[in-house]
Amino acid sequence: MIPFLDLKAPYLELKQELDEAIARVVSSGWFIGGGEVDQFEADFAQYCSATHAVGVANGLDALHLALRAMDVGPGDEVIVPSNTYIATWLAVSQCGATPVPVEPDARTYNIDPARIEAAITPRTKVILPVHLYGQPADMAPILAIARKHGLRVLEDGAQAHGARYKGQRLGAHGDAVAWSFYPGKNLGAMGDGGAVTTNDAQLAERIRVLRNYGSRVKYVNEVQGYNSRLDPLQAAILRVKLAHLDEWNGRRSAIAARYQQGLAGCGLTLPHVPDWAEPAWHLYVVQHPKRDALHKALADAGVGSLIHYPIPPHRQKAYTQAEWEKGAFPLAERMANQVLSLPMGPHLPANQAQQVAAALLFSMGADD
Repeated sequence: MIPFLDLKAPYLELKQELDEAIARVVSSGWFIGGGEVDQFEADFAQYCSATHAVGVANGLDALHLALRAMDVGPGDEVIVPSNTYIATWLAVSQCGATPVPVEPDARTYNIDPARIEAAITPRTKVILPVHLYGQPADMAPILAIARKHGLRVLEDGAQAHGARYKGQRLGAHGDAVAWSFYPGKNLGAMGDGGAVTTNDAQLAERIRVLRNYGSRVKYVNEVQGYNSRLDPLQAAILRVKLAHLDEWNGRRSAIAARYQQGLAGCGLTLPHVPDWAEPAWHLYVVQHPKRDALHKALADAGVGSLIHYPIPPHRQKAYTQAEWEKGAFPLAERMANQVLSLPMGPHLPANQAQQVAAALLFSMGADD
């Protein structure tokens, strides 16, 4: 059996470091905020070439609180990709604002900058690109459009820890970047966690207040805030893993290269990487019209694969009130019907990656 992702392997590789970090927190008796969180925020900000990092409870909260700090509220619109995980949309809805979907670039799966301007209205406040699957969105034209129209840019970096756009790590291209540290991410905690990175000191401070009941001083509440704090245990774990992130991303890149070489010309649509992008390879996603048959054939061969994501946000019951008809966003719908994620992770052995490719080639041949 080849699992889609091995979550135990990172702990086994770093067992001594992680055990020491966990013991340090437990023995300190400090379980909310404190030095571990402060140090991780400083380390992660530096890693992202950002001035500030603000830890929060999870990736959805990172998006939501960043939007709230940008004064997004009822009556506002936020431009989002039609092809993304629903959390991107939910963060907008939680502010009382309206997500406005824009179709992706068919090659990169990310929001198509050429389609954004047509979606802007007087109510638009933020453009929210997603660095989907660990592939950087094309930020230069997005930022140019935002500056032209006086809009803020919030990036969803939940799948792109360590990815680079035009040689610079993601973390401070736009006004802010929201991150998730869900266990399966490239930089994953042992539970939920999230953060926002930014070079805007005022924005960072507003998020700090919002995450802590709207308070800077205990029992003094300036605004109606939330309880969304990254805890010291997860911060200590993330500090250990951050030191290994680039090496682990390098392993992911090597696996992606094996897939690219081994699957070339077989009839699958393979990931397209623009020359300005250095993906973090959170996922390796292929596309084929008979995706479901391939998914089953891989499972029968003992190979785990997943579908990211089988239902686009506009077709979810959560957004039926928007009354989008089937076919409203055909590129997102086609991708939902055709994409398949192959096993990917820093602990996938090279021989197993080769076996995945061989099983997929066999399945393609059998299908023919």
